Amino acid sequence: MVAEERAAWAGLISLVLTIPVYVVVLVGASDPTTSWLPIMLWTIGAGIVLTVLIIAVWALIARAREGDAVAATDIRDRDISRMGTRVEHAFLVIAGLGVIALCAVNADVFWIAQTMFAGFAVSAFVGGIARVIAYRRGLI
Repeated sequence: MVAEERAAWAGLISLVLTIPVYVVVLVGASDPTTSWLPIMLWTIGAGIVLTVLIIAVWALIARAREGDAVAATDIRDRDISRMGTRVEHAFLVIAGLGVIALCAVNADVFWIAQTMFAGFAVSAFVGGIARVIAYRRGLI
């Protein structure tokens, strides 16, 4: 498994672990509409740190098993990365349109932020899945 594929898996693992925690903590908060910002920021930070840790530990393990060749990338990795980024952007655009619609109806800031956060999460998840599928089955 190449470094880029491990990074895609690390992002997916981190996302699957952090988003449910965010939902549970937010729902368990006494007043989620006023206390959502620190919870969201901590979730984003924890997701980033967890992803970096998973990538680093996995890279150390891979390097110990397979040597320095595991860090090499080629044109296929770049193509898969571009494809995954395009998929992510498509879902971010959908989330952005949802945010614009919520702003048009004067929705509460809580719902606008949750919509954008969900858009980020869905785009990262779908983009990660697209990358992993491309690594396993190839680009079409």
